[in-house]
Amino acid sequence: MKLPNKQHHSSENGDGSDLPPPFRNPFVHELRFTPLEKIRIGVMTVTVFPVRLFFAVLLMLLAWPFAFAAALGRSELAVETETWWRRICDIALRGIMRAMWFCGGFHWVTVKGEPAPPSQAPILTLAPHSSYFDAIPVTMTMASIVMKTESKNIPVWGTLIKFIRPVFVSRSDQDSRKKTVEEIKRRAHAGGEWPQIMIFPEGTCTNRSCLITFKPGAFIPAVPVQPVVLRYPNKMDTITWTWQGPGAFEILWLTLCQFHNPIEIEYLPLYTPSEEEKNNPALFANNVRSIMAKALELPITDLSFDDCQLSLAKGPMRVPSNSSLLQFNRLARRLGLRAGTTDTVLEQQASKARKLWGYRLGLGDFAHYLDLPVTDMLTELHSLFNQHGDGQIDIREYVIALSVACQPSKAMDTLRLAFGMYEAKEDRAIVEKDLASILRTALGVAEVDVTELFSAIDTLDAGKITHDDFCRFVEQHPDFAQEYLLSSRTTPSTPHTAPLVNGFSVDHYDMEEQTCSLPGQKRKED
Repeated sequence: MKLPNKQHHSSENGDGSDLPPPFRNPFVHELRFTPLEKIRIGVMTVTVFPVRLFFAVLLMLLAWPFAFAAALGRSELAVETETWWRRICDIALRGIMRAMWFCGGFHWVTVKGEPAPPSQAPILTLAPHSSYFDAIPVTMTMASIVMKTESKNIPVWGTLIKFIRPVFVSRSDQDSRKKTVEEIKRRAHAGGEWPQIMIFPEGTCTNRSCLITFKPGAFIPAVPVQPVVLRYPNKMDTITWTWQGPGAFEILWLTLCQFHNPIEIEYLPLYTPSEEEKNNPALFANNVRSIMAKALELPITDLSFDDCQLSLAKGPMRVPSNSSLLQFNRLARRLGLRAGTTDTVLEQQASKARKLWGYRLGLGDFAHYLDLPVTDMLTELHSLFNQHGDGQIDIREYVIALSVACQPSKAMDTLRLAFGMYEAKEDRAIVEKDLASILRTALGVAEVDVTELFSAIDTLDAGKITHDDFCRFVEQHPDFAQEYLLSSRTTPSTPHTAPLVNGFSVDHYDMEEQTCSLPGQKRKED
């Protein structure tokens, strides 16, 4: 597949800005300790850790009666007049929570900049979001946050959560997203009557190597926001809690085993949206992200939570770090091609593509196939599959890529779908060239040598294999992609800063490997 002439990355708002990729996979965090650090952790584990943990839990329990008293008689629709006893509860809670963080090793918190009052900045946007320790600025300001409804039923913690008047989100309510946005808008336009809403627009935890795509929720109200950036300048990063890496308790244990945990909170100048940004929340979000990235001296990337699921999906066909499927996923999402794409829809797409077997589609035919107008974004999507540089694509490759993007953890379902599009009618078998096309597209790479793999499956030396042959082989070799297709790839010890390209015919940059599983299905999406 031919690489487009211009290596281009569209931003989430479609403004065409070039967004450099992260230096490493932002959803992965790996801890490595020197022998001296291991000895220090061992000593702290049997001396300081239990003491710190005891006092932290004690202080949280001590905070409960104050939060319970302050929340009595509160309405979810209006802000009551502040009474003297509620103010005492608020002051007591701030002091107790600060003491709790002090017991955890956060002895002092460096605050830069000037916080804006709720009347000027009803919404605070915080980034990067990398840990549950990001709750520190929440307890310092007692700002409201967006939380799932189930959180308020957790003993002790639920009472503390209700005190800060969060905006609750119910995952069981289909209209929850709409209701949440409406509630944020209602509070934001209340003229400072409500507490500020503190939002982490990335929507999931990263390792602070970059800023990923900002979700538009904080920017839909079209009111001024105050960006707030967080820094944890520890030499040994035990703070970061990502999709792949140390678990929640391990992070707590290692952090409490550090003598001191510095944290910096910087309030950036108030950002007032222009008329264009008020009408385009994605543009508003992208511009705020750029300002925050500049303050943090971090790159920005249009990776999102969806890309996290794609890059960390389990199964035999794990997406490599230089896969163009991430670019495909972003384009398909912005074009609305992923919305409503169920298993049934994919089957229908595959059946339609099989009928077009032998026909190669130009840009106009591709637009007609998708029932979309010809745009720059659609042109870029079409170019991903332009293997021969003649402006023609094999629509079956598009269906395979769409299947991977929509069901990243169901690799075998995608391969079954692909075999159905490529297999001959008389014997339902495919040849080596077909297998190469299927796996190249499913992995999102430029070229893949399947000769050794095909020979291993084709034990009868028939020159063709069936889907059943392939499934039997995968049962015996569940990591066949790593063994036969990606084994020659090397993972550098230092991050590679070369830009990712936007075609399936990518150059094989020696970038950090991104093929990893999702241990324990840890869900860290806000």
